[in-house]
Amino acid sequence: MRHIVFGAGLIGGFVGAMLAKQGQSVTLIGRDRVMARWQDGLRLTDFQGHQIKGIKPALMGEDWQQTPPECDVLWLTVKCTGVRQAAFDIKSLLTPQSQIFCCQNGLGADGQVRALYPWHPVSRVMVPFNVVEEEPGWLHRGSEGTLVLESSQNPSFVRQLAGILDNPMMPVSTTGQMDELLWAKLQLNLGNAINALADIPVKAMLQQRGFRRILASLMEELLTVADAKGLQLPRLTRLPPAWLPRALRLPDWLFIRLASRMLAIDPQVRTSMWWDLKQGRHTEISYLNGAVVEAALSLGLPCPYNQALVRLIQQAESGELSQGLGAGELQGMILAQMN
Repeated sequence: MRHIVFGAGLIGGFVGAMLAKQGQSVTLIGRDRVMARWQDGLRLTDFQGHQIKGIKPALMGEDWQQTPPECDVLWLTVKCTGVRQAAFDIKSLLTPQSQIFCCQNGLGADGQVRALYPWHPVSRVMVPFNVVEEEPGWLHRGSEGTLVLESSQNPSFVRQLAGILDNPMMPVSTTGQMDELLWAKLQLNLGNAINALADIPVKAMLQQRGFRRILASLMEELLTVADAKGLQLPRLTRLPPAWLPRALRLPDWLFIRLASRMLAIDPQVRTSMWWDLKQGRHTEISYLNGAVVEAALSLGLPCPYNQALVRLIQQAESGELSQGLGAGELQGMILAQMN
Protein backbone atom coordinates (compact mmCIF):
# COMPACT_ATOMS: atom_id res chain seq x y z
CA MET A 1 0.00 0.00 0.00
CA ARG A 2 1.07 3.56 -0.69
CA HIS A 3 0.86 5.80 2.36
CA ILE A 4 1.26 9.57 2.66
CA VAL A 5 1.64 11.20 6.05
CA PHE A 6 0.61 14.81 5.49
CA GLY A 7 1.83 17.40 7.96
CA ALA A 8 4.40 15.00 9.35
CA GLY A 9 5.67 16.23 12.69
CA LEU A 10 6.42 14.19 15.79
CA ILE A 11 3.30 11.98 15.76
CA GLY A 12 3.19 11.75 11.96
CA GLY A 13 6.88 10.93 11.78
CA PHE A 14 6.54 8.19 14.37
CA VAL A 15 3.48 6.61 12.71
CA GLY A 16 5.02 6.93 9.25
CA ALA A 17 8.27 5.35 10.39
CA MET A 18 6.35 2.44 11.94
CA LEU A 19 4.52 1.93 8.63
CA ALA A 20 7.83 1.92 6.75
CA LYS A 21 9.30 -0.51 9.27
CA GLN A 22 6.36 -2.83 8.56
CA GLY A 23 7.21 -2.86 4.84
CA GLN A 24 4.76 -0.24 3.58
CA SER A 25 5.56 2.41 0.93
CA VAL A 26 5.58 5.67 2.89
CA THR A 27 6.06 9.33 1.97
CA LEU A 28 6.28 11.94 4.72
CA ILE A 29 5.25 15.47 3.71
CA GLY A 30 6.19 18.20 6.15
CA ARG A 31 7.99 21.45 6.78
CA ASP A 32 11.40 21.84 5.15
CA ARG A 33 13.20 22.26 8.48
CA VAL A 34 11.67 19.02 9.79
CA MET A 35 12.42 17.01 6.66
CA ALA A 36 16.01 18.32 6.69
CA ARG A 37 16.50 16.89 10.20
CA TRP A 38 15.28 13.48 9.02
CA GLN A 39 17.32 13.17 5.81
CA ASP A 40 19.65 10.56 7.30
CA GLY A 41 16.80 8.34 8.48
CA LEU A 42 14.76 7.93 11.64
CA ARG A 43 15.51 6.22 14.91
CA LEU A 44 12.57 5.24 17.12
CA THR A 45 12.65 4.52 20.85
CA ASP A 46 10.04 4.28 23.60
CA PHE A 47 9.74 4.47 27.39
CA GLN A 48 9.87 0.66 27.61
CA GLY A 49 13.32 0.46 26.03
CA HIS A 50 12.41 -0.65 22.49
CA GLN A 51 14.58 0.73 19.71
CA ILE A 52 14.56 0.69 15.89
CA LYS A 53 17.22 2.38 13.76
CA GLY A 54 17.76 3.22 10.11
CA ILE A 55 14.17 3.75 8.94
CA LYS A 56 14.15 5.77 5.72
CA PRO A 57 10.71 6.71 4.38
CA ALA A 58 10.55 9.06 1.38
CA LEU A 59 10.59 12.72 2.43
CA MET A 60 9.00 15.72 0.71
CA GLY A 61 9.18 19.31 1.90
CA GLU A 62 7.08 22.38 1.21
CA ASP A 63 7.60 22.11 -2.57
CA TRP A 64 5.75 18.77 -2.72
CA GLN A 65 3.05 20.23 -4.99
CA GLN A 66 5.52 20.36 -7.88
CA THR A 67 5.38 16.55 -8.14
CA PRO A 68 2.49 15.40 -5.93
CA PRO A 69 2.51 11.65 -5.25
CA GLU A 70 -0.68 9.60 -5.01
CA CYS A 71 -1.69 7.34 -2.17
CA ASP A 72 -4.00 4.56 -1.09
CA VAL A 73 -4.01 5.86 2.48
CA LEU A 74 -3.55 9.44 3.61
CA TRP A 75 -2.73 10.13 7.25
CA LEU A 76 -3.63 13.73 8.12
CA THR A 77 -1.43 14.64 11.08
CA VAL A 78 -1.59 18.43 11.15
CA LYS A 79 -2.93 20.10 14.29
CA CYS A 80 -6.63 20.92 14.54
CA THR A 81 -5.88 24.55 13.74
CA GLY A 82 -4.34 23.52 10.40
CA VAL A 83 -6.97 21.03 9.23
CA ARG A 84 -9.07 23.43 7.15
CA GLN A 85 -6.16 24.52 4.94
CA ALA A 86 -4.71 21.00 4.80
CA ALA A 87 -8.05 19.60 3.67
CA PHE A 88 -7.85 21.77 0.56
CA ASP A 89 -4.16 21.02 0.01
CA ILE A 90 -4.45 17.22 -0.05
CA LYS A 91 -6.81 17.07 -3.04
CA SER A 92 -4.05 16.31 -5.57
CA LEU A 93 -2.73 13.45 -3.42
CA LEU A 94 -5.94 11.44 -3.45
CA THR A 95 -7.16 8.81 -5.89
CA PRO A 96 -10.86 7.85 -6.05
CA GLN A 97 -10.08 4.90 -3.77
CA SER A 98 -7.97 6.73 -1.16
CA GLN A 99 -8.92 6.42 2.50
CA ILE A 100 -8.23 9.36 4.83
CA PHE A 101 -7.28 8.97 8.49
CA CYS A 102 -7.58 12.08 10.69
CA CYS A 103 -5.14 11.99 13.60
CA GLN A 104 -6.13 15.14 15.52
CA ASN A 105 -6.62 15.77 19.23
CA GLY A 106 -10.00 16.68 20.62
CA LEU A 107 -13.33 16.76 18.84
CA GLY A 108 -14.68 18.01 15.54
CA ALA A 109 -11.71 18.70 13.27
CA ASP A 110 -12.54 15.75 10.99
CA GLY A 111 -15.83 17.39 10.02
CA GLN A 112 -13.95 19.83 7.80
CA VAL A 113 -12.42 16.92 5.87
CA ARG A 114 -15.71 15.03 5.52
CA ALA A 115 -17.39 18.16 4.15
CA LEU A 116 -14.82 18.46 1.34
CA TYR A 117 -14.54 14.74 0.54
CA PRO A 118 -17.97 13.15 1.04
CA TRP A 119 -17.12 10.41 -1.48
CA HIS A 120 -13.98 9.28 0.41
CA PRO A 121 -14.03 7.14 3.55
CA VAL A 122 -12.77 9.36 6.38
CA SER A 123 -11.81 7.68 9.66
CA ARG A 124 -10.67 9.18 12.93
CA VAL A 125 -7.60 8.00 14.80
CA MET A 126 -7.10 8.15 18.56
CA VAL A 127 -3.43 8.74 19.35
CA PRO A 128 -2.90 8.27 23.11
CA PHE A 129 0.86 8.80 23.42
CA ASN A 130 3.36 11.65 23.34
CA VAL A 131 6.38 11.79 21.03
CA VAL A 132 9.42 14.03 21.44
CA GLU A 133 12.48 14.49 19.24
CA GLU A 134 15.48 13.81 21.45
CA GLU A 135 17.98 14.60 18.68
CA PRO A 136 17.55 15.26 14.94
CA GLY A 137 15.90 12.13 13.56
CA TRP A 138 15.45 10.45 16.96
CA LEU A 139 11.75 10.17 17.84
CA HIS A 140 10.91 8.93 21.33
CA ARG A 141 7.46 7.77 22.48
CA GLY A 142 7.30 8.88 26.08
CA SER A 143 4.01 7.37 27.30
CA GLU A 144 1.86 4.26 26.97
CA GLY A 145 -1.31 3.64 24.99
CA THR A 146 -2.80 1.82 22.01
CA LEU A 147 -3.36 3.72 18.76
CA VAL A 148 -6.98 3.13 17.67
CA LEU A 149 -8.39 3.33 14.13
CA GLU A 150 -12.09 4.00 13.51
CA SER A 151 -13.67 1.09 11.64
CA SER A 152 -17.19 2.43 11.00
CA GLN A 153 -16.37 2.85 7.30
CA ASN A 154 -14.54 0.22 5.25
CA PRO A 155 -14.15 -2.04 8.32
CA SER A 156 -12.34 -4.95 6.65
CA PHE A 157 -9.71 -2.63 5.19
CA VAL A 158 -9.24 -0.83 8.51
CA ARG A 159 -8.79 -4.12 10.35
CA GLN A 160 -6.24 -5.23 7.74
CA LEU A 161 -4.33 -1.98 8.20
CA ALA A 162 -4.39 -2.30 11.98
CA GLY A 163 -2.93 -5.79 11.64
CA ILE A 164 -0.09 -4.43 9.53
CA LEU A 165 0.72 -1.64 11.98
CA ASP A 166 0.29 -3.46 15.29
CA ASN A 167 3.58 -4.23 17.04
CA PRO A 168 5.07 -4.03 20.56
CA MET A 169 6.47 -0.56 19.95
CA MET A 170 3.10 0.82 18.82
CA PRO A 171 0.07 -1.35 19.66
CA VAL A 172 -2.85 -0.74 17.27
CA SER A 173 -6.53 -1.72 17.47
CA THR A 174 -9.85 -0.72 15.87
CA THR A 175 -13.23 0.46 17.14
CA GLY A 176 -16.70 1.12 15.77
CA GLN A 177 -17.46 3.45 18.70
CA MET A 178 -15.03 6.29 18.14
CA ASP A 179 -17.30 9.01 19.59
CA GLU A 180 -17.22 7.38 23.01
CA LEU A 181 -13.50 6.70 22.76
CA LEU A 182 -12.64 10.28 21.79
CA TRP A 183 -14.72 11.68 24.65
CA ALA A 184 -12.86 9.35 27.02
CA LYS A 185 -9.54 10.49 25.54
CA LEU A 186 -10.67 14.11 25.83
CA GLN A 187 -11.28 13.57 29.53
CA LEU A 188 -7.60 12.70 29.91
CA ASN A 189 -6.52 15.63 27.70
CA LEU A 190 -8.36 18.32 29.65
CA GLY A 191 -5.19 18.80 31.67
CA ASN A 192 -3.24 19.96 28.60
CA ALA A 193 -4.31 23.54 29.29
CA ILE A 194 -3.25 23.26 32.94
CA ASN A 195 0.13 21.94 31.86
CA ALA A 196 0.58 24.77 29.37
CA LEU A 197 -0.17 27.44 31.98
CA ALA A 198 1.84 25.74 34.75
CA ASP A 199 4.93 25.49 32.51
CA ILE A 200 6.14 22.27 34.15
CA PRO A 201 6.34 18.65 32.92
CA VAL A 202 3.14 16.59 33.02
CA LYS A 203 4.47 14.22 35.68
CA ALA A 204 5.41 17.09 38.00
CA MET A 205 1.97 18.62 37.46
CA LEU A 206 0.18 15.38 38.36
CA GLN A 207 2.25 15.05 41.53
CA GLN A 208 0.73 18.28 42.90
CA ARG A 209 -2.72 18.01 44.46
CA GLY A 210 -3.63 21.61 43.67
CA PHE A 211 -3.32 21.02 39.94
CA ARG A 212 -5.10 17.66 40.21
CA ARG A 213 -8.08 19.30 41.95
CA ILE A 214 -8.49 21.67 39.01
CA LEU A 215 -8.26 18.75 36.59
CA ALA A 216 -10.87 16.85 38.62
CA SER A 217 -13.33 19.75 38.26
CA LEU A 218 -12.72 19.89 34.51
CA MET A 219 -13.36 16.15 34.24
CA GLU A 220 -16.58 16.31 36.27
CA GLU A 221 -18.00 18.85 33.84
CA LEU A 222 -17.11 16.61 30.89
CA LEU A 223 -18.67 13.56 32.56
CA THR A 224 -21.91 15.49 33.13
CA VAL A 225 -22.02 16.42 29.44
CA ALA A 226 -21.19 12.87 28.30
CA ASP A 227 -23.94 11.48 30.52
CA ALA A 228 -26.45 13.97 29.11
CA LYS A 229 -25.45 12.91 25.59
CA GLY A 230 -25.98 9.25 26.48
CA LEU A 231 -22.32 8.32 25.93
CA GLN A 232 -20.86 5.33 27.76
CA LEU A 233 -17.19 6.20 28.02
CA PRO A 234 -14.73 3.28 27.82
CA ARG A 235 -12.05 2.82 30.44
CA LEU A 236 -8.65 4.07 29.24
CA THR A 237 -6.92 3.84 32.63
CA ARG A 238 -7.06 1.38 35.51
CA LEU A 239 -10.00 3.37 36.91
CA PRO A 240 -13.39 3.89 35.23
CA PRO A 241 -13.86 7.45 33.90
CA ALA A 242 -16.29 8.40 36.68
CA TRP A 243 -13.78 7.46 39.38
CA LEU A 244 -10.90 9.55 38.06
CA PRO A 245 -11.96 12.88 39.63
CA ARG A 246 -12.14 11.27 43.07
CA ALA A 247 -8.72 9.70 42.62
CA LEU A 248 -7.20 13.00 41.51
CA ARG A 249 -8.38 14.70 44.71
CA LEU A 250 -6.55 12.22 46.96
CA PRO A 251 -3.65 13.53 49.07
CA ASP A 252 -0.31 13.52 47.27
CA TRP A 253 1.18 10.61 49.20
CA LEU A 254 -1.82 8.37 48.52
CA PHE A 255 -2.28 9.41 44.89
CA ILE A 256 1.38 8.80 44.06
CA ARG A 257 1.15 5.37 45.67
CA LEU A 258 -2.09 4.33 43.93
CA ALA A 259 -1.62 6.00 40.54
CA SER A 260 1.75 4.56 39.58
CA ARG A 261 0.53 3.65 36.08
CA MET A 262 -0.84 7.15 35.44
CA LEU A 263 2.56 8.50 36.44
CA ALA A 264 4.46 5.98 34.26
CA ILE A 265 5.60 8.67 31.84
CA ASP A 266 8.94 10.24 31.12
CA PRO A 267 9.61 12.98 33.68
CA GLN A 268 10.21 15.61 30.98
CA VAL A 269 7.08 15.00 28.85
CA ARG A 270 5.01 18.12 28.21
CA THR A 271 1.83 18.58 26.22
CA SER A 272 1.51 19.92 22.68
CA MET A 273 -0.40 22.92 24.05
CA TRP A 274 2.64 23.84 26.13
CA TRP A 275 4.77 23.71 22.97
CA ASP A 276 2.27 25.86 21.08
CA LEU A 277 2.32 28.60 23.71
CA LYS A 278 6.12 28.50 23.92
CA GLN A 279 6.35 28.96 20.15
CA GLY A 280 3.73 31.72 20.03
CA ARG A 281 1.20 29.65 18.07
CA HIS A 282 -2.56 29.32 18.46
CA THR A 283 -3.45 26.27 20.53
CA GLU A 284 -6.08 23.57 20.04
CA ILE A 285 -8.07 24.77 23.07
CA SER A 286 -11.27 25.16 20.99
CA TYR A 287 -11.19 21.44 20.16
CA LEU A 288 -10.40 20.32 23.72
CA ASN A 289 -11.87 22.23 26.67
CA GLY A 290 -13.72 24.43 24.18
CA ALA A 291 -15.49 21.37 22.76
CA VAL A 292 -16.77 20.50 26.24
CA VAL A 293 -18.03 24.06 26.69
CA GLU A 294 -19.77 24.05 23.30
CA ALA A 295 -21.50 20.73 24.03
CA ALA A 296 -22.50 21.86 27.54
CA LEU A 297 -24.02 25.11 26.30
CA SER A 298 -25.98 23.27 23.60
CA LEU A 299 -27.49 21.11 26.36
CA GLY A 300 -28.11 24.01 28.73
CA LEU A 301 -25.52 22.74 31.23
CA PRO A 302 -23.08 24.88 33.26
CA CYS A 303 -19.40 24.44 32.47
CA PRO A 304 -17.59 27.16 34.49
CA TYR A 305 -14.18 25.51 34.98
CA ASN A 306 -13.67 24.67 31.32
CA GLN A 307 -15.01 28.08 30.25
CA ALA A 308 -12.56 29.82 32.55
CA LEU A 309 -9.62 27.75 31.34
CA VAL A 310 -10.48 28.46 27.70
CA ARG A 311 -10.39 32.20 28.45
CA LEU A 312 -7.07 31.92 30.29
CA ILE A 313 -5.44 30.04 27.41
CA GLN A 314 -6.75 32.67 25.00
CA GLN A 315 -5.16 35.34 27.19
CA ALA A 316 -1.88 33.40 27.13
CA GLU A 317 -2.09 33.15 23.33
CA SER A 318 -2.45 36.93 23.04
CA GLY A 319 0.40 37.60 25.47
CA GLU A 320 -1.84 39.00 28.22
CA LEU A 321 -1.00 36.12 30.57
CA SER A 322 2.40 34.56 31.25
CA GLN A 323 3.07 30.87 31.80
CA GLY A 324 4.51 29.56 35.04
CA LEU A 325 1.40 29.70 37.25
CA GLY A 326 1.32 27.80 40.52
CA ALA A 327 -1.69 25.70 41.43
CA GLY A 328 -3.09 28.20 43.92
CA GLU A 329 -2.56 31.08 41.52
CA LEU A 330 -4.29 29.23 38.69
CA GLN A 331 -7.21 28.24 40.91
CA GLY A 332 -7.62 31.87 41.95
CA MET A 333 -7.65 33.02 38.33
CA ILE A 334 -10.26 30.40 37.43
CA LEU A 335 -12.51 31.51 40.30
CA ALA A 336 -12.06 35.14 39.27
CA GLN A 337 -13.18 34.25 35.74
CA MET A 338 -16.37 32.77 37.16
CA ASN A 339 -17.37 36.00 38.93
